[in-house]
Amino acid sequence: MDLVDDYTGHVEPGGPAARRTLPALTITKVSVGPYDNNAYLLTCRATTEALLIDAAADPQRLSDVIGYGQDRPSLRTIVTTHQHGDHWQALGATAGAFGANTIAHALDAEVLPVPPDRLVDQGDVVEVGEVTLEVIHLRGHTPGSIALLYRDPSGHGHLFTGDSLFPGGPGRTTDPAAFTSLMDDLESRVFGVLPDNTWFYPGHGDDSTLGDERPKLDEWRERGW
Repeated sequence: MDLVDDYTGHVEPGGPAARRTLPALTITKVSVGPYDNNAYLLTCRATTEALLIDAAADPQRLSDVIGYGQDRPSLRTIVTTHQHGDHWQALGATAGAFGANTIAHALDAEVLPVPPDRLVDQGDVVEVGEVTLEVIHLRGHTPGSIALLYRDPSGHGHLFTGDSLFPGGPGRTTDPAAFTSLMDDLESRVFGVLPDNTWFYPGHGDDSTLGDERPKLDEWRERGW
C-alpha cells in the first residue's frame, strides 16, 4: 500500500494511507470499505508495538497498512469505538491473523463478533508500548461509544472520537435524550477539559481541531437531533 507522510487528515477511499510522526508515536490513517470508514494504526516508536482503532470492513487493506516485512509493527491491541457494524466487520479476521487482544466498552460489547478480551470505561487507560491512551466514554451515539486521548508531552493532544464527534457536529443519535446525553458528554468530557489545539480524528471523513469546532457548540444544541 502507498503511504504518504505529508499528513493533512484527509484520506481517500482506495487511496494511500497517511502517516503522522510524533516523537513517541506514529499515527497512520486509512479509509476502508464502502462507508469510507477511518481506521487508525498507532505505533509506539520505542517498541514498535501497535494498536488499531476500529478494524473496519477490509482485513486485507488493514493488513497492507500494517505491512509484511520483518520490520512491521507488532499489532497487540484492537480497540472498537462502538457497536455499529461498519466499524468492526474486519475485527475477527484481523484479531485472528495477528493474535491481537480486543477492547471495547461493556455496553457495546454484546453485539461484537469477537468477545472483548478487556472491557474499559471512563478514565481507564490503554497502553501501546510506552504510550498511554485515556478512555473517554461518550454516551449517545451508542450506549458504549468511547474515544481515546493521547496527551503528547511534546505537543498537543490527539483525540480519536469514533462516530461521536465530527467536523460540523456530534454523531447521529436516535432520539432527543441520546442527543442531549452526547452533547452533555462532549461539553463536559471533551470541550470542557481539553484545549483548542487538540486535534481529533473521527470515524469517517477529515480531521479537525477542538478550537475549530468550539464556536459551533450552541448551534449544535439548537439544531438538535
